Amino acid sequence: MTDDPYKVLGVSRDATQAEIKKAYRKLAKSLHPDLSPGDKAKAAEFQRVGAAYDIIGDPGMRRRFDAGEIDASGQERPQRQYYRSYTGTDREDRGRPAGGFGDYEDISDLFGGIFGRRHTSGGTRGFAPRGADLRYHLEVDFLDAARGAKRTVPLPDGQTIELTIPPGVRDGQTLRLRGKGRPGGGNIPAGDAYVEIGVRPHPLFTRIGNDIEIELPVTFDEAVLGARVEVPTISGPVTLALPKGSSSGRRLRLKGKGITAAKARPGDQFVRLRIVMPDQITGDMEELAKRWRETARHNPREGLGRHRGSGGTRSR
Repeated sequence: MTDDPYKVLGVSRDATQAEIKKAYRKLAKSLHPDLSPGDKAKAAEFQRVGAAYDIIGDPGMRRRFDAGEIDASGQERPQRQYYRSYTGTDREDRGRPAGGFGDYEDISDLFGGIFGRRHTSGGTRGFAPRGADLRYHLEVDFLDAARGAKRTVPLPDGQTIELTIPPGVRDGQTLRLRGKGRPGGGNIPAGDAYVEIGVRPHPLFTRIGNDIEIELPVTFDEAVLGARVEVPTISGPVTLALPKGSSSGRRLRLKGKGITAAKARPGDQFVRLRIVMPDQITGDMEELAKRWRETARHNPREGLGRHRGSGGTRSR
């Protein structure tokens, strides 16, 4: 007997779809086979979690499961009760017309649960009998999401499917694989598979839209004199011309070095400078700083605290 999907995911029957999704993602991340290679118990639990989410993670499937039309494996339940209800042969239906269709505004509502899912296309209503859809969660590295990659997705039945991750896919984006869901049986087509992508953070790169931001440490002399420095990008290292007199926090742009997603303008990479002093200050550096202090007229804090409403006071 298949487990109750609500119990498998640890949610109540009145949980929202968002709560169900959150519970599934938490379990899927902790049980994913990539984290525990060879652990058959966790692999089996991962499959149970995926099968449960297939049922109640989809609002249509959840409605049918709650109504008793399908079981916890997604299979149709015996339809004998429908025959009694629709023909008026049950005792409580005696006195109604033999057709028994009075409770349905659209006859397609009556047969929707028997013959397949209804869908709306172009304003007309029709039937789309097919197998159940499947839903998965796949964690990918930042660079794979940015540049595109191919990955293998394990299925609850132990099989795998090959997934092409398009360049620029976002965290939380769902990819659709037509015909990769549960088989429909006979001449009925299979359902679809939906793979939700989770993008792991990168230690250097931060994505903002299709742009990339990175903080670049530079030395004191590079900031003062200018330099040509190597900068990592998602497509490989490039050389950046650092202007003379660059301050910490200055933002430089590498045009076209961001995310290149389908049907979108390529993003840029922005490099934010951070001047880093050496761990030990030599005597020469101290002497240079003293001479600079004696002759410099530059005060980066000039005017700080003098703005109206700042509450600052001038010290003498």
